[in-house]
Amino acid sequence: MAITEAVHIGAEELPFIDIGDGSLLRVLQVKRGEGLWIIENIFKAGYEVETHKHTGPVWGYTSSGAWKYKEYDYVNRAGSFLYEPAGSMHTLQCIEDNTRVWFQMYGANLNLDADGNITYAVDGQMTLDFYLAMCEAQGLATPNVLVE
Repeated sequence: MAITEAVHIGAEELPFIDIGDGSLLRVLQVKRGEGLWIIENIFKAGYEVETHKHTGPVWGYTSSGAWKYKEYDYVNRAGSFLYEPAGSMHTLQCIEDNTRVWFQMYGANLNLDADGNITYAVDGQMTLDFYLAMCEAQGLATPNVLVE
């Protein structure tokens, strides 16, 4: 069913879940037909995401803290905007506590080993399934994720 009106989801309607070492994730939207997934993370200093690349473009906006890609010199700080073209390879490293980042992604996230071989893939549906399962495991009500 097509959405024909604006949709509002309050800040408290989508809980964050722990993804390891106290870093957090929540899923805001998944559009299955477009391969779109929008998430928000709160990272602790020292959190690192495996080296990976995306099959589609990614946009990121940092609202607090600081993080970087191991492969680049720049640091993403509050107010930073980041665009990643499909296929760019990088390793996210968080360098400050309470680093809050919103990501809009298309396609899949391909995790890579040291030789650049794909070890596994994650997409919007898999992330949504994980998020919902973790909410249930933590005794949280089913969150009102915008899913189309």
